[in-house]
Amino acid sequence: MIAQSLETPAEVLPDLEILDPYVEWQKKEGVKVIRDFLFEDLKAIELEPWPRKGGKGAIINIPNDILTNDCQIVEIGPGGNSEPEHHMYEEIVYILSGRGSTSVWFDEDQKQTFEWTAGSLFVIPLNASYQHFNGSGSEPMKYLAVTDLPPMLRQFRNEEFIFDNYFQFRDRFSGEKGFFAGEGKLYNGRKWRTNFVPDAANLQVHSWKERGAGGSNAMLYLPQANLAAHISQFPVGTYKKAHRHGPGAHLLILSGTGFSLMWREGQERRKCDWKVGGMVIVPWQDCIHQHFNAGAEPARYLALRGAGGGLRPHREAINADVNIKLGGSQIEYEDEDPEIHKLFEAELAAHGAPCKMKAFIPWCTGEVGPTFISQKGD
Repeated sequence: MIAQSLETPAEVLPDLEILDPYVEWQKKEGVKVIRDFLFEDLKAIELEPWPRKGGKGAIINIPNDILTNDCQIVEIGPGGNSEPEHHMYEEIVYILSGRGSTSVWFDEDQKQTFEWTAGSLFVIPLNASYQHFNGSGSEPMKYLAVTDLPPMLRQFRNEEFIFDNYFQFRDRFSGEKGFFAGEGKLYNGRKWRTNFVPDAANLQVHSWKERGAGGSNAMLYLPQANLAAHISQFPVGTYKKAHRHGPGAHLLILSGTGFSLMWREGQERRKCDWKVGGMVIVPWQDCIHQHFNAGAEPARYLALRGAGGGLRPHREAINADVNIKLGGSQIEYEDEDPEIHKLFEAELAAHGAPCKMKAFIPWCTGEVGPTFISQKGD
């Protein structure tokens, strides 16, 4: 067999242009795209008209080509409503401000409508039609949505399949009454199974001693969704153990003042300050990160995580409290760099709050606070 000869050497030929279908979709949407992983105030993000949504919006991408999810901020004007839509990707919705209602349906005669207010959380069932309604005639409403659109669009490379596909996932949602009633059931391991959380800032959380220093948590298992979420809270003067996992966890700050450290093994740590209304996103593959309550009240965040397919988000959560030396993803207090605790004590002093880590950190100059029993410090 004789190899085909080329008149022009390959090294001087033009590069093959490979288009990213997700990036191309963003361009056609004509909406603002922000590439960052730290946001001081989500409500202050500048929004632009977004016809698909029937209001204004912006898309947030972490500065990382490995996009397991994206984040969309949408505003609906006073007395307004979003455009009806359905799509072949999953979406978790968190209401940033305002009050109103949402209708979800496969069939018009089985439409389910439920009300929400600031702090509510729910999932749009896969490929179900939905529409949001602003219940105020004088104030806009804003919501944040974390979706798995990037991998879905990159997988199928066809917008018609994503946005004009009428397959109905009746095993996930069949129009049954009470689907979004806000009821839930608690299972072993702090797992709260529900379709709707009325107020994430006040949902009951449960002890998770393995994550350190009196912390508490609720793992939100949303109906047959690959996207997942959890709520974590930790007392005054404490911080969580460092751990690592893949990119894309969006942490919305619901209470408290503090900071997170983000770093890759062997690299310099980046300090990300946060407060209520802000958000920090885990940006890199195998990113080590650690969260600190530097204020004078309990700190709570809502983490919206997605999709890796199947059970991966849940398995990451299970592995989060296992010592990294034993094959897990967590760095124990005794193995952390002493400079981390020194930084924490300095931040506490600046906020006039005591350090309560003496029971866990031998070189702590503060006091004994929570031990192995969850103490919210309310």
